[in-house]
Amino acid sequence: MVSKGPLLRLLTAINRRRMKLLMGLAFIAYVASVWGNFVNMRSLQENGEQKVESKIEEAVAPLREKIKDLEKSFTQKYPPVKFLSEKDRKRILLGVYCFNCGLQVFGIQVFSAGLGMNDFDICVLRRDEITKEKVGQKDEKRNVEHWIGHENFELINHDVVEPLYIEVDQIYHLASPASPPNYMYNPIKTLKTNTIGTLNMLGLAKRVGARLLLASTSEVYGDPEVHPQNEDYWGHVNPIGPRACYDEGKRVAETMCYAYMKQEGVEVRVARIFNTFGPRMHMNDGRVVSNFILQALQGEPLTVYGPGTQTRAFQYVSDLVNGLVALMNSNVSSPVNLGNPEEHTILEFAQLIKKLVGSRSEIQFLSEAQDDPQKRKPDIRKAKLLLGWEPVVPLEEGLNKAIHYFRKELEYQANNQYIPKPKPARMKKGRTRHN
Repeated sequence: MVSKGPLLRLLTAINRRRMKLLMGLAFIAYVASVWGNFVNMRSLQENGEQKVESKIEEAVAPLREKIKDLEKSFTQKYPPVKFLSEKDRKRILLGVYCFNCGLQVFGIQVFSAGLGMNDFDICVLRRDEITKEKVGQKDEKRNVEHWIGHENFELINHDVVEPLYIEVDQIYHLASPASPPNYMYNPIKTLKTNTIGTLNMLGLAKRVGARLLLASTSEVYGDPEVHPQNEDYWGHVNPIGPRACYDEGKRVAETMCYAYMKQEGVEVRVARIFNTFGPRMHMNDGRVVSNFILQALQGEPLTVYGPGTQTRAFQYVSDLVNGLVALMNSNVSSPVNLGNPEEHTILEFAQLIKKLVGSRSEIQFLSEAQDDPQKRKPDIRKAKLLLGWEPVVPLEEGLNKAIHYFRKELEYQANNQYIPKPKPARMKKGRTRHN
């Protein structure tokens, strides 16, 4: 009889080995299962990340395109600039009151007789370094925004009635409102700008050894008794009339310039600017050019004050700018007339604008304004002889450019829910006048 003890022990050993094997296989299966799940999760995660990255790329792609467009606009917004060597470059201060006249200059522009951004454009194109000082109430930022950020341009908000401390080589002192509604609105401020402001600019010129150009005006001749007006004529001005704050302010500004020249040795240039027009004029500044164009475009009556026999001579902005730059860089220290000797009556001018606009507006005659000059025509022989300057832009060509600008401005204003109207001057009996 076989003993059961060894057989049981053998079966027990075999069962234990099987159990261990089964447990090992189960563990391997478990590890394989966990690894598979891990691999699957990793794959899902990678796919998810790819999807997220794809969605982010889809969202960012348009932004990248916009950034590229902005970069292009920033790099291309400035006109080409001519290079000047360091010794030829000048730091120019151009003081600005407002852009009523539409001239384009640069620097710290002290606005008076009507210089505007056209001067600025010319100077920057020569690579001079310009600092532009805003001095008035209605400065149009859109006229300078295309130069903001340019390496040769700096914009300063400053009132010319307060002293300014800056290093410059040339100062274009053009500060002061120039249209009758503007300078009559605040005659005391007009006087301060032309007297205290001029003293501050002359003081700056003295401190830094800069040359100063004063933008004077044909208004220093008043209602002239000499025709045409040359620089030797002393004028015929009412010192207490509604125009006196501007007329006498400019006359005393000229006196200050020559006092500083004689006593302190300051280099001064004086430009007596006659009626000027062009793009970037303030649309409702109340002057004859802007009034007539605006009225004709809007189909309103063209308002003529008096019989319309008063004469004016109108020059285009680019001609004036060239004259100012030529005068600044000349050796001529005595006053120089800058204007167009082509004389027209106000009535002729109104009819010409009607024709160029193609307007059916009527011409409406109103009461004549107080102290309105009856004749205005510059004698520019001095400018021709000493500066080699004279106007070159024909009147109709310049007017067409101004009319085109006004049309665009009316569209812009209409889109912004604002329609400008010609602005009457605040003066005796509520009457306005031509300048």
